[in-house]
Amino acid sequence: MLTKHYQQGATPGEQLVEACRRGNTDLLQEIIDNAGGPEKAAILLNDTKTVLGNHLYHEAALRGNYEIIDILLDQEGFECDPISRIEGDTPLHSAIRFINTLPQPISSHNLEFASSLLTMMTEAGLKNLLNDALDIVQNQGDFVVDEGDLAGGDYAGEEGDVGSGSDFDEEETKGRRNGRA
Repeated sequence: MLTKHYQQGATPGEQLVEACRRGNTDLLQEIIDNAGGPEKAAILLNDTKTVLGNHLYHEAALRGNYEIIDILLDQEGFECDPISRIEGDTPLHSAIRFINTLPQPISSHNLEFASSLLTMMTEAGLKNLLNDALDIVQNQGDFVVDEGDLAGGDYAGEEGDVGSGSDFDEEETKGRRNGRA
């Protein structure tokens, strides 16, 4: 016989989403404190997403909730560069979306806030992601692995070949360039 379990109130995940959306630092801290230790808290914080696929970090960044972001980034094991499901954004992208909603021309107060928010986020580990994004832009959309990574054996394609893993056929492309199909 199947038993239906009904839960009263919001789940910890739902509470976390609301805390991050509304800037409720007390609720966020309470859930973290009651998670059962830093490892369990990190799992809860990293695995909680909205129905649209945003992580908690995205939700806080989309609303400029500085104190919430500060608490999240202080948690041991917290993932600081998750990608949102729909937009494919990092939390830094979400913060920039928030900053773009600020009244224009931007006041000195808002400029200082935006600068502090972005600085905190980049110092937390998003610098590497930005560098990767710049590499992709500089390489016209292709992510290029450093040769040092290849030499170290970090990537091996089929049959031990080193490459991008794409379906690119160099011989076929040469044939097209030379008028052969």
